[in-house]
Amino acid sequence: MAVRVLARVNLGAIERNCARLADELRAGTAFGAVVKADGYGHGAVPAARAALAGGATWLCVAAADEARDLRAAGIAARILVMGAVSADELDLALAADADIVAWRASFVELMRDRAGDRPVRVHVKLDSGMGRLGTRDPAEADRVAEAVAQTPGLELAGAMTHFATADEPEDDGFFDAQLARFTAWAQALKRGQPDLVVHAANSGATLRERAAHFDLVRCGIAVYGLDPRNQDARDWRLEPALTLHSYVADLKHCEPGESAGYGRRFVATVPTELAILPIGYGDGVRRGLTNNADVLIAGSRHPLVGTVSMDNVSVDVGSASGIACGAPATLIGADGSERITAEEMARRLDTINYEVTCGLTARVPRRYHRDGVPA
Repeated sequence: MAVRVLARVNLGAIERNCARLADELRAGTAFGAVVKADGYGHGAVPAARAALAGGATWLCVAAADEARDLRAAGIAARILVMGAVSADELDLALAADADIVAWRASFVELMRDRAGDRPVRVHVKLDSGMGRLGTRDPAEADRVAEAVAQTPGLELAGAMTHFATADEPEDDGFFDAQLARFTAWAQALKRGQPDLVVHAANSGATLRERAAHFDLVRCGIAVYGLDPRNQDARDWRLEPALTLHSYVADLKHCEPGESAGYGRRFVATVPTELAILPIGYGDGVRRGLTNNADVLIAGSRHPLVGTVSMDNVSVDVGSASGIACGAPATLIGADGSERITAEEMARRLDTINYEVTCGLTARVPRRYHRDGVPA
């Protein structure tokens, strides 16, 4: 029976991507998998388990409740909450035995007051050029690190930064400048704290520069088989883990002058057949794909035509396609020799592959398998 919409996630691909990325690391570097935002839309808990099976030893999230959910699923791996944690969220993160990030003395004081029986593991963040979280001042970062190291109940566990341009195909030298700035600070800090875990590299930096690997890498988008440059994951020997499917719910004959969808943004110029798929922006298929995407049906590409609505899209399959109601349709993935990637969809939307998979809504069921075998 046809399913209205379905995302299939190959956990075997996630495992292999992690193993492939781990092979890239210099000796002594640990592999961390980023599973924030529900595993970039793939499902945080299944993705985390697959990543750990593929060689990850750390899991990284952005929010305290994401750490809580991993622990609730029985996952015991080291978890780093990379994002800002409010006073209300701190207890949640500490209850999950997660590592916390700090860059202000006031937050160190808050952690001191909330510390319990277990030491609070703290990573100090230097903003080496991203311009978001962290302090730009290495001296302030040193003072925060010293305060953590000297405060009972706290443990100085790590030193970190984040790159702004590691995934840019062309770089003006900013990545190298960030790396040099962070390296100088982190090496000086580690001389006094030899057990400190130094980390900076996201997927782009991991694949680009071994000098950025330090003690730990934090790979996100590449774990899921997507290209950090938003080009083609095959260039990195990565396997996309997620495919997105619907089906032909109806066929609508269209004569010249007849239209489809809100605003009549498609008007037929020749007799044709429109396949109506019961999927839309309520599922994460963005309205910006109006007259601006292809769909795979019966092994061929066909243009998405007319306005993407909340629950339906129209696909022009031509007058002699032989396509019948109930035929499967692929919006991301392969059908025969044809292939549509999240990167292609992202380029049509003038965005990045991250947003495509993260944008799939909770209305889209995820079905997990390992190379075709239900997981």
